[in-house]
Amino acid sequence: MREALREAQAAAAEGEVPIGAVVVTRGRVIARGHNMTERLKDPTAHAEMIALTAATEAVGGKYLDDCTLYVTVEPCPMCAAALCWAQVGRIVWGADDPKRGYSLFSADPASPGGGRRSLLHPRTETLSGVLAEECSELVTGFFKSKR
Repeated sequence: MREALREAQAAAAEGEVPIGAVVVTRGRVIARGHNMTERLKDPTAHAEMIALTAATEAVGGKYLDDCTLYVTVEPCPMCAAALCWAQVGRIVWGADDPKRGYSLFSADPASPGGGRRSLLHPRTETLSGVLAEECSELVTGFFKSKR
């Protein structure tokens, strides 16, 4: 998560919303990304999407079932769906996103019933709250400076 935080700080330095992501497999970082929506003028250029594209290039295929994505903020529904298609093995995030996080639109895959399915792949494991305070402070501080 520390590497993802470094990516988030790079995003902030560029005037982007400070969210960072890294993809790890077998203990090695194979891809990095941070928000680039302003630079690329692309609303889909989220940290996860940038890292996902780099990771599939690094492994030479579209499936990342042996990989873990570390991201500083809970993925949005768009990113969660892309991570599903890539069959990412594990997703670890820092701060929850109570306004736009994928879990608002998706039942926890471990919860019984609920009527809604997860936006993530059924085999994807999740872990939240890793360095949550640091991740959250980076984003809230960014938006405070904009007001």
